[in-house]
Amino acid sequence: MSNAVPQALEDIDTLGNLTRFHARERPGDEAMLFEGRSTSYAELDRHASQVANGLLADGLRPGARVGFMDKNSDHFYEIVFGCAKSNTVSVGINWRLAPPEVAYILNDSQAEVLFVGPDFYALAEQIRGDVPSLKRIVAMEPGHAEWPSFESWRDAQDDGDPGVPVTTDDVAIQMYTSGTTGHPKGVQLMHRCFFDLWAYPPADDMAFNEWTEDDVNLVAMPSFHIGGVGWGLMGLRPGARNIVVREFDPGTTLEMIQTYGISKMFLVPAAIRMVLQHPKARETDYATVRFICYGASPIPLDLLREAIEVFQCGFVQLYGMTETTGSATYLPPEDHDLNGNERMRSAGKPFPGVKLKVVDEEGRALPPRQVGEICIASPVNMKGYWNLPEATEKTLVDGYVHTGDAGYLDEDGYVYVHDRVKDMIVSGAENIYPAEVESALFGHPAVADVAVIGVPDERWGEAVKAVVVLKPGESVTPDELVGFARQRIAGYKLPKSVDFIDELPRNPSGKILKRELRKPYWEGMERHVN
Repeated sequence: MSNAVPQALEDIDTLGNLTRFHARERPGDEAMLFEGRSTSYAELDRHASQVANGLLADGLRPGARVGFMDKNSDHFYEIVFGCAKSNTVSVGINWRLAPPEVAYILNDSQAEVLFVGPDFYALAEQIRGDVPSLKRIVAMEPGHAEWPSFESWRDAQDDGDPGVPVTTDDVAIQMYTSGTTGHPKGVQLMHRCFFDLWAYPPADDMAFNEWTEDDVNLVAMPSFHIGGVGWGLMGLRPGARNIVVREFDPGTTLEMIQTYGISKMFLVPAAIRMVLQHPKARETDYATVRFICYGASPIPLDLLREAIEVFQCGFVQLYGMTETTGSATYLPPEDHDLNGNERMRSAGKPFPGVKLKVVDEEGRALPPRQVGEICIASPVNMKGYWNLPEATEKTLVDGYVHTGDAGYLDEDGYVYVHDRVKDMIVSGAENIYPAEVESALFGHPAVADVAVIGVPDERWGEAVKAVVVLKPGESVTPDELVGFARQRIAGYKLPKSVDFIDELPRNPSGKILKRELRKPYWEGMERHVN
């Protein structure tokens, strides 16, 4: 429970001690750069103390929840570390949600303070009366008539370290699952979740995971997503320089690479696709980029090939979920082959310290190459869902998180993700995994994006439907697409119909909202399986 500053990087086990350590070791080094505003590690630590003291002055007790709803910024991390130093819990809120959904998260978490950005002032004003737990709202920018601005509120606080006792088992961050079905669940991540995997010796093919203070890290994914805040903390832990962008934009990404010499970044496949389609993608100098990590959804093989050819750096697939604090497996650059190989279709192998198994519907472990539910045992698994003991018991079983993903392990322990279990299509008693069909269709030169869903079918129960986005200026007929896929997958997996739309609906983490695509086809049906 000591807040004594660790002597070595490896000894850091709470987020508060991370800023304390770097303030001592590299006080003048730049921790973050955001839209021209530079923050040193000493300033980050001092600002975290001010945030912590402000929360304590408002009467927040250990375990109190603190909401944040804004796009990415350096100030977000000051709030995360301020919560850590006060033993309160930061709750990032998806700023794309509708007012009732935001109110639900604030009420579910019982948030006592809300930090809110200018784009969302009206929303916060609208729901404030529906959230009785809120004691204070802080505006992230100056100019609100009633709420203090973040910097004025922060700078009015004492900058001495509060010295509140914090343990590695205390909850640091609460993240809400995307909630594509029902209400979102609050995933409780303890301080240890951001440090414990570092205790395990790295494998020989983990150069991508070796960080130094010389790295320049691009933080572009949304902060309410584990691929955002988790990646930001990944770069801050070793004392690297972190370039934070307000939100992902392909042009901005290319500009940051060129201007600041980015060495590492994390992007979801949808973002990689947008960067590759940008006019300047093939004019940019990628000499400083050492590794691009990608994840959050499967990536079609043809997109991966194009990305490797353009960026000319090491690519690493990361697989995990919020409940596992992000990455549980990795596919190293050595397993990425431009000519294609079996492993390029996998999500990699477990990080040292992580165990995988695949189970059937009865929970029995399956042998290699048999499809079942992927389960992950990790020292950085969540504590559980906030105030949902039954959901926690269902998901966290004997130390394993049941992911809800269908897949299998090969003989070498690599995991192959087919799809969400619930997205499986059953047609004529055959199980069809949409990701496999999507990958087959994506290789067509006219296809920019594709999603495959199951729709009602009188004869087969369900039929495979492809929903396709074409590249600008391209055209293709449904028959041509099906003929193309026929060369890649079994006949029973082929789409029975093809629809063309302008854009696929996605959540902020890049995952396609299959439920939205299915809705019109299942309208009037009592059940959404047939």
